[in-house]
Amino acid sequence: MRFLTTVLFFALLLAAQPALSETTITWWQFWTDPTIKPVISSMVEEFEQANPEIDVELTDLTWANGHEKIAIAFASGKGPDIVELGSDWIAQFAANGQLADITEAVVEDTAAFDGWSMATYKDRIYGRPWILGTRVLFMNHDLVMQTAEVTEDFLPLGWDQLGYMSKKVNALGDDIYGWGSNTAEKHRLYKKYLSFFWSAGAQVYTDSGGFCIIASEPAVDALKFYKMLHDSCGYVSNQRGIEDAFLDGKIGFILSGDWLLKRIEQEKRDINFRTTLMPGQKFNEFRLTGRSFLGGEILTVNAASENKEAAIKFIDFITSPENQLRFCIANRSANPSSRVAQQDEYFQSDPNLQTFITQIKHANHPPVDPDWVFIESELEKAVESALFENVGPGTALLKARDNIVNLKKE
Repeated sequence: MRFLTTVLFFALLLAAQPALSETTITWWQFWTDPTIKPVISSMVEEFEQANPEIDVELTDLTWANGHEKIAIAFASGKGPDIVELGSDWIAQFAANGQLADITEAVVEDTAAFDGWSMATYKDRIYGRPWILGTRVLFMNHDLVMQTAEVTEDFLPLGWDQLGYMSKKVNALGDDIYGWGSNTAEKHRLYKKYLSFFWSAGAQVYTDSGGFCIIASEPAVDALKFYKMLHDSCGYVSNQRGIEDAFLDGKIGFILSGDWLLKRIEQEKRDINFRTTLMPGQKFNEFRLTGRSFLGGEILTVNAASENKEAAIKFIDFITSPENQLRFCIANRSANPSSRVAQQDEYFQSDPNLQTFITQIKHANHPPVDPDWVFIESELEKAVESALFENVGPGTALLKARDNIVNLKKE
């Protein structure tokens, strides 16, 4: 009897213990900054507590070599269950059959998030948008007011006003510049140009996707205008150098991301600035013609994963409106993909954050094309040759177009 009692006691004791994890999923991600990494780790712990049958192994990547590591892992047939991808990598890995098609798992959520088109390749969805990224126009209000040309509430509503005021600010002094213009900085310069490219109504391909049209008249007009800003009133440096000069009160206008708001807050910069939407080529009454560059972080599932259901469950948790809001507050960022999160008071009460939320709705992303890395390189070379080698904008873009067309023929 004592033996049976002992056996029964241990059986009850074991039954009372939490169930051991049955599934381990691996997640590779890029957010390692000390302000945000603890929040990521905390979210993982909370998910595991709510789902004791699932363990999550977290691996940090860097932007310096993360793409290479992911490519090698996928090619090996192994790799993580979940991987954070930059939006311009989706087509490459989807075309190679290395990403799981999660269309049926997420299709009911498409109205609740922005950025799906960046995760869609050949009409199938290969990831869930997480944190987006765009750029807006920053203006040094004090410098603009010193020109005595405009009223207190001035914001540039079109390229003519932007160009005019940039030149006026540039004329204020030898150490003052109207426009912050990027050097030949890889993965940066072409994004600046594309904001003007799209604002002019230019496209990389025709609507059917059949023809490359990056040398169209609107595209050439956009490069001519960007070159005019660069040549006539540009402070030329890398992105960090431009932002440093802007914060030091030396530049009237720059295009930048929400990380600059974070710098201003953390460094307690005393600068009277305004943010506004990317101005369109021509002003209209709605002031919505300008388009900015849109990118983002997409959470994807490895096609070879044996834990797809658990992986999608975790992705749903991380990208929930509550967790996106929590992430953005911790990171002082303004680009959640969740439309519910975008409506939170945190964003609505801050006019600068609200500028970014609004710009997301009026931003374009590059084509989801497996050859985008090559196309990007051709665009960068075209812009560089127009700005720094005195090649005509039309000639530069025609050469880029011809190279892209030849690539597609191979």
